[in-house]
Amino acid sequence: MELFNYFRSSASWRVRIALAIKGLDYDYRAVHLVRNEQQQEPYASASVSGLVPLLKDGDALLSQSLAIIEYLDETHPEPPLLPPDALGRARVRALAQDIACEIHPLNNLRVLRYLVRDMGLDEDQKSRWMRHWIESGLAVVERRLQQGAGQFCHGDTPGLADCVLVPQIFNAQRFDCKLDHVPEVMRIHANCMAHEAFAKTEPSACPDAQA
Repeated sequence: MELFNYFRSSASWRVRIALAIKGLDYDYRAVHLVRNEQQQEPYASASVSGLVPLLKDGDALLSQSLAIIEYLDETHPEPPLLPPDALGRARVRALAQDIACEIHPLNNLRVLRYLVRDMGLDEDQKSRWMRHWIESGLAVVERRLQQGAGQFCHGDTPGLADCVLVPQIFNAQRFDCKLDHVPEVMRIHANCMAHEAFAKTEPSACPDAQA
């Protein structure tokens, strides 16, 4: 397998975590978003959306981090990233989507660039935008976790929701967001970062971190 990704992309980090939890080997392919390499060939032809991550498994090309993670869970079922019961899977997917669909799209690079270049926001206004959506979105995640988390988002082993949570906290800390209102989120984040699969895949550990 080959994973085309960027070290600071939170969507990419989700997939790196999932691969690490499952102990799967892959070739790391760096796509530098700040340099717009995602818009250049040959990557632009391989990726329909022009986004990262992109997983190449044999002849198959897979995009969108949540779809990639579920593909990995179906093709390499141990250890599982989703619970065995339908209600548990629905809860985990809801947690993951609270972040991946409701928070992350509003603070990713292409949105922030549009706010500055096309909408004319200054750096302070851009930062206020990011902090608002991250802080209010994590408050929703906090309430959901308070309804029944274990050592991780769902039970005592890391899963899909944890793969999504940790990179979003990295973004929140990077943008100086308030986090004292989400103690359950931060408790689980600490448990995750004590786990090798999360620590060894963090942005600073990536081959392109110094590029």
